[in-house]
Amino acid sequence: MFKKSILLFFSLLVLLSCTSEEKHIVITPDDYNDAVEKVTEVIIHDIFSPPVASRIYAYSNIAAYEILAQSSTEYTSLAGKLKDLPETPKPDSAAVVNYDLAALIAQMEIAKTLIFSEERITDIRDSLYIKWEDQNPTELAASKAYALKVTNHIKAWMDGDNYKQTRTMPKFSVNPDNPSRWQPTPPAYMDGIEPHWMKIRTFVIDSASQFKPIPPPEFSMEKDSEFYKQLIEVYDVRNAMTEEGDASEKMAIAQFWDCNPYVSTHKGHLMFATKKITPGGHWIGIVKIATKKMEADLMETVYAYTKTSIALFDGFISCWDEKYRSNLIRPETLINQYIDDGWAPVLQTPPFPEYSSGHSVVSGAAAEVLTEIYGDDFSFDDDTETPYGLPVRSFKSFRSASSEAALSRLYGGIHYRAAIDEGLKQGREVGRYIVGKLDLKANTAQASN
Repeated sequence: MFKKSILLFFSLLVLLSCTSEEKHIVITPDDYNDAVEKVTEVIIHDIFSPPVASRIYAYSNIAAYEILAQSSTEYTSLAGKLKDLPETPKPDSAAVVNYDLAALIAQMEIAKTLIFSEERITDIRDSLYIKWEDQNPTELAASKAYALKVTNHIKAWMDGDNYKQTRTMPKFSVNPDNPSRWQPTPPAYMDGIEPHWMKIRTFVIDSASQFKPIPPPEFSMEKDSEFYKQLIEVYDVRNAMTEEGDASEKMAIAQFWDCNPYVSTHKGHLMFATKKITPGGHWIGIVKIATKKMEADLMETVYAYTKTSIALFDGFISCWDEKYRSNLIRPETLINQYIDDGWAPVLQTPPFPEYSSGHSVVSGAAAEVLTEIYGDDFSFDDDTETPYGLPVRSFKSFRSASSEAALSRLYGGIHYRAAIDEGLKQGREVGRYIVGKLDLKANTAQASN
């Protein structure tokens, strides 16, 4: 009996000694920023379309947010607030879960399922697992188990959004006999991208058509028509752009907000893609800038990413619903056919119909959400495009940035004025609706009940 007691005593000492060496795993906002940046890198590498990229950002951020919300007294769950999202499962009662760690794991796991180059996320994740295993294997095991539990929950909900079904739907049919209808544009003459995106389940807005904009000006090549005047404006603005003065600034604005992942470059008989960030990716980069400036903690950081990505996601659905309804021809096509066959826009025309402007819509939506979080006088220096060789631009507010992003489409020669103005209005309506419907702060939600 005495020997057994001694043995038990020394076993407890060993256990306590091992436990005391385990360190709590700390996840910082920078860790999360790095994980989101890795997703952006893979989106660029895999050349995902802007709508599909918005889906990757949204679901991966939602998974992280839902885990953090389970332990937060300040923020509430998205369950019941996003369409068809059921209550998020709780961790096992006996498990000692590090919610911050579980959130980061869930973000990586969901992102990994939505991309092509899975190994690019897997390699980062596995290297982190090795580090965390050395710090605290018990905490890692419990947190990983809970993260995977929530990941499976989000995957099951995600699978009901009609995305998989749209992968098997027919390609967009071009109508060459109707002069107002969109046609593929040079240099790659790609098919229309995501013609069925309006069938994807929305998160917050009631339907894809809830914020349907007014129709574009009636197509007419009569010189006194509103449509023709807007076409000539695109032509004249491009022709007046040089490397000096105000025109140089317009060129800088066009290039800064290009955000076209489909840019094709020709060299001899070879054609290759110049990989770029998407419009949604640019605004996800602005979220990082804003949260870092405010020194936001992890919960606030993930909240800002999540709410902005929800606005981007619903914004693209709203915009694509109109694009393939109005099915309007791009300026480049008409100018080359009727005015100047050697004319080319500053930016390469993206492969989908013209009206309304996608960048205008999603910039308006994202700006409204970020304005709700940080206010209308939030100035920031936008360095999102510096990895692509472009200088920093400064803005006095999110809304002013969204206005410049919208106007860049005119300077770039890829949109008429109506698509820009009405697109920005459409996006801001989407954003304001999401702000009004998606109150995730526990104190304000309780006060309104």
